[in-house]
Amino acid sequence: MHTTTVPVCTDTPDPQADDPRRAEEDAIIAQALAILAERLRTAEEPALTSPDAARHYLQLRLGQLEYEVFGMLWLDNRHRVVAIEELFRGTIDGASVYPREVVKAGLRCNGAAALAFHNHPSGVSEPSADDLRLTRRLRETLALVDIRLLDHLIVGDTCLSLAERGLL
Repeated sequence: MHTTTVPVCTDTPDPQADDPRRAEEDAIIAQALAILAERLRTAEEPALTSPDAARHYLQLRLGQLEYEVFGMLWLDNRHRVVAIEELFRGTIDGASVYPREVVKAGLRCNGAAALAFHNHPSGVSEPSADDLRLTRRLRETLALVDIRLLDHLIVGDTCLSLAERGLL
């Protein structure tokens, strides 16, 4: 879907587009996303030694979506962000994810490590059995091409890290 080192605006029409306050808020959110993306991309220290920076970025980027999005944060060997990609878009309760396409995307940007992410439009960040199966499959598949899956973040009303929960 999208590859970027700066945030991508969604193409979804905003039913409140004529509201000047909403437009001003959307501009502020876009500005915050751009700042966070730049910090992730240019950090001198390993940028993602904990999921906090990615968590904040993803909550802003995905937190209010009404449909599910699955993507990857691709990292170099020093855990600096190489690319942020939204790979699959679904509906209100799921998105089909194909590990083959995830691997192709990782090789395309020469990623050494990765963080998977997706949102739950319901607001519930708890992982489903399908989320856990997909994470294991992605970890195994990416390992075949020497890309380390460091975490899988699920964004709802909060942002849950499978690595912090010991589920990775």
